[in-house]
Amino acid sequence: MKFKKTLTILSVIVMVVACTTNPFTGKQTLALVPNSQILPMAFQQYDQFLTENNVIKGTSDARMIQNVGQKISTAAERYLTANGYAGYLKDYRWEYNLVEDPAVNAWCMPGGKIVFYTGILPIAAGEAGVAAIMGHEVAHALANHGQQRMSAGQLQAIGAVAGNIALSRDPKNQEIFNQAYGIGSTVGVMLPFSRGHETESDRIGLTLMAIAGYDPIVGAELWQRMAQAGGGAPPEFLSTHPSNETRINNITMWAPEARAEARRFGVTSFKKK
Repeated sequence: MKFKKTLTILSVIVMVVACTTNPFTGKQTLALVPNSQILPMAFQQYDQFLTENNVIKGTSDARMIQNVGQKISTAAERYLTANGYAGYLKDYRWEYNLVEDPAVNAWCMPGGKIVFYTGILPIAAGEAGVAAIMGHEVAHALANHGQQRMSAGQLQAIGAVAGNIALSRDPKNQEIFNQAYGIGSTVGVMLPFSRGHETESDRIGLTLMAIAGYDPIVGAELWQRMAQAGGGAPPEFLSTHPSNETRINNITMWAPEARAEARRFGVTSFKKK
């Protein structure tokens, strides 16, 4: 009885809070944690990160990160305004920083706080490659993927609590449940959820970089270089990210669509370098 009651409450919560609309897909998304809580935390964590790392200023690479970031954020503003979402970015506080670190990585925190590591610049291989990465990372923030991951994590935890309540008088089956739930909810729900976000950001990012004047096919070339750089990766179903091959195929298929969208904004030529 307790288990059924908990599941009922959980279902009601999901129906009530899953009301944030992704402006790029029109889909309803999880929003258990409001942005009014997430953004201040993100801004504070970003500032703390910058104080603890070597932020590169004044170099040509640092200026490139700034310039490309501004172009991508402007493209996002243009797209959102044209599609009925004027003011969507009013709480964003854009920052674009290059940090000395050999890791092949870049990220964007909720609210538009972006970091590129120097280790990813050789893979980017130029301004257009940086735009492909920037578009993808900015897309995560625009689609509120951080908010969705936090919400999904809370639901996963609630499911675990519900199962343990239901099996509280049966320690043996409770242990079996915890093991099965941990693996099942991760492999069957959380990992596909994460891969879906990555795929969504790839597609949104192509649109942003195209509106900013960069050829979206560069995104496929970027992932080809990423694959050539090597490094072991788990099978796709055990990964938070799609495989390089999947991403290359998707981006190649979506690139003409992104160019067509950019032409609606008057963009008729696309930079490839």
